[in-house]
Amino acid sequence: MITLKTNLEAIEAMLYFWQATSEKEKVNEKFLTNLAELPVMQMVYDEEFTAESVRRILSGITNREPINPANRKEGRFFNNNLWMLEDLGLTSEMAQPIKQLNLDSLANQLSQEFAQDRTITVYFAPLHLEEAYVRGDALIINFFRLQPDFAGGVTIGGRPLVEYIADRVRQLLG
Repeated sequence: MITLKTNLEAIEAMLYFWQATSEKEKVNEKFLTNLAELPVMQMVYDEEFTAESVRRILSGITNREPINPANRKEGRFFNNNLWMLEDLGLTSEMAQPIKQLNLDSLANQLSQEFAQDRTITVYFAPLHLEEAYVRGDALIINFFRLQPDFAGGVTIGGRPLVEYIADRVRQLLG
């Protein structure tokens, strides 16, 4: 049986960050450090994009300090966060569908296709360049790559979110 779980921990933290920062509140450095150390964030770090990258960029944004990204990944992360702050309505349109996401039907369908006992966690995280990452039994979707659609849902890579998740999980299981 295939089980699909969602994890929105990083996005819930970022929703607080964006809201507080837009209201000109300073977000505590400990909060930023804890966010940067979340397991989902740890799974996508490399030599160019680290926990310190996340902490430094978010700290600069919330403290309204000049930021000089060290590389393309940091630059994209910085720009994506500024984009969220420009229009919290858009941010909400991106977040609401994933907060209501129910993958039980997809899990049942995948259980019929694959004779495996696996639990896959679908994470949503604020990332940089890639649409998604697969790490072990984790599918990590870049929140910034979601696009609201006219039906009140979101798409990614030009496809409805559940369809995108289904394709990525099939690759993971195959």
